[in-house]
Amino acid sequence: MIQRNSILISVVLTMAVVPAVAASGRYRITTEQIAATVTSSGVHVSPDQVSLLAEVVASVDNPSLTVTSINRASEQRAVARLECSTSDQCLPFMVALHIGPANSAEILAATTHGPTTAALRSKALPVLARAGSHAILMLDGTHVHVRLSVICLENGAQGQMIRAASQDHQLMFRVKVAGDGTLEGRL
Repeated sequence: MIQRNSILISVVLTMAVVPAVAASGRYRITTEQIAATVTSSGVHVSPDQVSLLAEVVASVDNPSLTVTSINRASEQRAVARLECSTSDQCLPFMVALHIGPANSAEILAATTHGPTTAALRSKALPVLARAGSHAILMLDGTHVHVRLSVICLENGAQGQMIRAASQDHQLMFRVKVAGDGTLEGRL
């Protein structure tokens, strides 16, 4: 009986340890990290105002995050899209921001698609990519460089992130405006 209980305890402990070992190399992105990134982009939020829509992990501890867009969903809620500074650290993800009247003006200022830094909002940058216009997308990878003709789906100034589609609208891309008629992306 004692041997049976010790085997049962060993199995239970093994089951508790195995998921922890299998998850090594994955680091949870916390609401504190997200709140700090959103606040640095110009919208002041606390960690308790951030709700993760799913568990978000990165391949490195404390990755460098950037806010690509913030869109107001209602009077009390906004949705922010974040990504790691390099695509091999984490996948892009979205979080819900529970906002109050104090954040409302900040959210309205930050609803541009692209970097939400105060520098981009403070000066009017010329629109270099217009919705419906054709552009050249330069996709760069470690050993691959691809050039595609695409259609812009949004307006964007230099440095802003916009959506673009292939000529047949089968592929969608989230890319950065590099110049007049040129877009950049990573593979």
